[in-house]
Amino acid sequence: MTNKKLTIINLVIVSYFVLIHLINTYNIDWVIIGVFGELFTIPFLIAQYVFLVIGILFFIKHKVHFLTIISFLLLTICTAITISWFFP
Repeated sequence: MTNKKLTIINLVIVSYFVLIHLINTYNIDWVIIGVFGELFTIPFLIAQYVFLVIGILFFIKHKVHFLTIISFLLLTICTAITISWFFP
C-alpha cells in the first residue's frame, strides 16, 4: 500500500457516501441509482472500517503525506456520520 493508493481509496469511499447523501437529500428516485446504491452500500460500509484500520497501521509504519492525512481525516468524519445515521 502506498500513500497515493490509500489516498485514492479513502477519497472514493468518502465520495460514495457524499453522493448517497446528496441523492437522499434531493430525493432522486431513479431505479438504476437504487440498484447501484443497494449493490454497493454494504461493501463500501465494510471498506470504510477496513481502511480506517489500514490507515492507522499505515500511519504507524510509514511516513505519510499531507494529502493522505486529509483523506484519512475525511474518512474518519464520514465514518462518524455514517455511524450516527444508524444510531440517531
